[in-house]
Amino acid sequence: MKLGIISDTHDNLPAIAAAVEIFKNARVQAILHAGDYVAPFALARLLQARLPVYGVFGNCDGERAGLTKLLPELTDGPRRLELGGRKICLVHIWENLSHAAFEASDVIVFGHTHEPKIERHEGRLIVNPGECGGWTTGRATVAILDTDAMAAETEEVRL
Repeated sequence: MKLGIISDTHDNLPAIAAAVEIFKNARVQAILHAGDYVAPFALARLLQARLPVYGVFGNCDGERAGLTKLLPELTDGPRRLELGGRKICLVHIWENLSHAAFEASDVIVFGHTHEPKIERHEGRLIVNPGECGGWTTGRATVAILDTDAMAAETEEVRL
């Protein structure tokens, strides 16, 4: 199963639209968002992909009621999911991940740092897609996770 991974969109609608195109071209079957949508209109743009979206709140998501209206399953995280036969833990801030949640996961997805990272740690795949918004680093990125291969790669979001 292929999953699109996105974080820290920070209301950048053109970047979100470009990310959706990357996900469509990669034929992802669902999207994981690791927080910091910021406003509901950003999440609404992501939902236009017409794919299942699983997400957690970030530290900059101020309009939580509006976000939850669009995606009722939104939570503070960590959020545990099973997709493509893999146990996935989704969290915005790495430091909010408990040891128990880490131990119970095959894949950990996080955001917040705005820096892409894909690495293996104690047998787990750790993925930070970087920031899709591009506001902080000047670089907009997302990631594609292949649960069958247990591999991920970062993709540049071109505007």
